[in-house]
Amino acid sequence: MNKIKAGTKLYNVGVSYKKADVETRSAFSLSKQKQISLLKDAKSKEIDGVVVLSTCNRTEITGFAKHPFELIGLLCEHSNGTVEDFVKFSNVFKGSEAIQHLFNIGTGLESQILGDYEIVGQLRQAYQLAQKYGTVNTYLERLMNCVLQASKDVKNNTELSSGTTSVAYAATQYIIENVPNYNSKRVLVYGLGEIGKNACKNLLEYTENNNIHLINRTHARAVEFSETHQNVAINTCENLDVEIEDADILIVSTGAELPTITKKNIGATKRLLILDLSMPENVDKEVKKLENITLVNVDELSKITDKTLAKRESEIPQAKLIINKHKQDFADWLDQRKFTPAVAALKTSLQTIQEDEINFHQKKIEGFNAEHAEQITSRIIQKITTQFVKHLKDEGTSVDQSIEIVSKIFNATL
Repeated sequence: MNKIKAGTKLYNVGVSYKKADVETRSAFSLSKQKQISLLKDAKSKEIDGVVVLSTCNRTEITGFAKHPFELIGLLCEHSNGTVEDFVKFSNVFKGSEAIQHLFNIGTGLESQILGDYEIVGQLRQAYQLAQKYGTVNTYLERLMNCVLQASKDVKNNTELSSGTTSVAYAATQYIIENVPNYNSKRVLVYGLGEIGKNACKNLLEYTENNNIHLINRTHARAVEFSETHQNVAINTCENLDVEIEDADILIVSTGAELPTITKKNIGATKRLLILDLSMPENVDKEVKKLENITLVNVDELSKITDKTLAKRESEIPQAKLIINKHKQDFADWLDQRKFTPAVAALKTSLQTIQEDEINFHQKKIEGFNAEHAEQITSRIIQKITTQFVKHLKDEGTSVDQSIEIVSKIFNATL
């Protein structure tokens, strides 16, 4: 069992949509390669139990450290964010607050659009990446599993994620509400990550537009997608500028670290609505200065309200009850983990006494039934250790003092 290093505490540090605008979040955003570099760096510095989450709404590090600046330093070193900006726009959670924060994230309570379930897959991927690079200790492993279980429970037993409300859906809703004759417009989706896929699917499901085009850097993925979504036409990156020239609406979800759409890609007189779903932003800010361009980013899209949000808000109390149940499961595991060495040592001491007494009576009493004696005394040992655990769990019990007293009485190293 991995032991938490002495003097360290659980922290969650990062920036999110609550304090940081899209530009600031872009600076702190971490690509997968940067996340890997950060995890490797954390391991080399022997920083304990680290998981990194980076999405369009937040970039956060959860881990054990003597001081949160150890984690803040990692984030600033591996991103384009500065310590000064972090101080202005950050959140730092410690101990129980960090645990609550993770549960809130995993169940959609902290999503920019309440109940957005995409975060669960992103959190699971972050956890799996940390496992792969060996930065997950026993504590964090159990905590993440409890968070993911709570997420599943909330999803299955509440309507917190009812309806379809996400950035990808908000893009479709924006088009429906703001573009006259949207069904006849030519739409180009550039980028086929999870958000790009969902954007395509939402256009197909919620509109009657049969003029949807798709370009992806890895063309084979676009081909594969088009095989199951036959109303989508595909093209290659070499023809990007031609496709943009023909488009009325451009949805960008490329997920690159630098802008993939600049003024060079767009004709000077081109009239175009651009929805940038990427983080960091993948449409250069200079594009917005073009006279006939309307550029909308994720923060603007997330302001769009949906009828389902009122229903979702009514589900928050039920979601919190489920979270509390899984938090208690985690707390019970922590207690058991904390008491296990002491209980095991007590049990060993009692078993030594048991063995000595049975051996003594075997020599003194003719016909002594050692097997029966062992069965009876083993049950007594079990009852004693169970009672000891109950005592340690009782409110107001001084665990350290109790262990010290039992250690003296039984001459055990607890």
